[in-house]
Amino acid sequence: MSEHTVSAYDQELTEIAGKIAEMGGLAESIVSNAVSALITQDLVLAQSTIDRDQRLDDLLHEIEMRNVQVIARRQPMGQDLREIMAATRIANDLERVGDMAKNVAKRVIAIDSDLKSKKLAIGVEHMTELALNQLKAVLDAFTRKDAEAAVRIRGQDAEIDAIYTSLFRELLTYMMEDPRNITQCAHLLFCAKNIERIGDHATNIAENVFYMVKGDHLLDDRPRMDETGVEDKESV
Repeated sequence: MSEHTVSAYDQELTEIAGKIAEMGGLAESIVSNAVSALITQDLVLAQSTIDRDQRLDDLLHEIEMRNVQVIARRQPMGQDLREIMAATRIANDLERVGDMAKNVAKRVIAIDSDLKSKKLAIGVEHMTELALNQLKAVLDAFTRKDAEAAVRIRGQDAEIDAIYTSLFRELLTYMMEDPRNITQCAHLLFCAKNIERIGDHATNIAENVFYMVKGDHLLDDRPRMDETGVEDKESV
């Protein structure tokens, strides 16, 4: 390829990475706003969070179209091809993160100011902080093409799973002690599960970063727990 062609190709890859960064920043913001709306019972913020998710869908479409065009025009190989494949997979994970946040925001509207105890939502808030830290770190690893960081970040998902299991048991106890708590606890369990899934998507991204850089897959299966703390070997 001529120097001009190589330069244009590098620019295309840089633009795709920039779109991933934009998606990542937006996903982080939507998750943060969704949980803030839950804690404060801010219905206006919840609705604006739901509306902003459309931009993530649009960015996913843009990235998919760009990647198809680059593959057709440049016929990339090796790490360049892995980078494009990873970008597509990561964009899909980020779009799903937005969907999880939108689910939380919808639940805020369903609760409609009926969250009687803010204490019950503290566990969800803590899970969110961990999930957002994991998401930010793995997107930084993608930008730096840091496979070692991706491996470390992948291992952090167990902490989020453990908190989710603990929160599940605590909320279940509240429901058993007083049936009047069932509705709000059910809403919070739904929210907690969505946040736990955000951690799973961050872990997926870490695995794709590792593949992008190393050209190989992490062979060890990461442990997954169900709500009772038992390893779920069938989980995907």
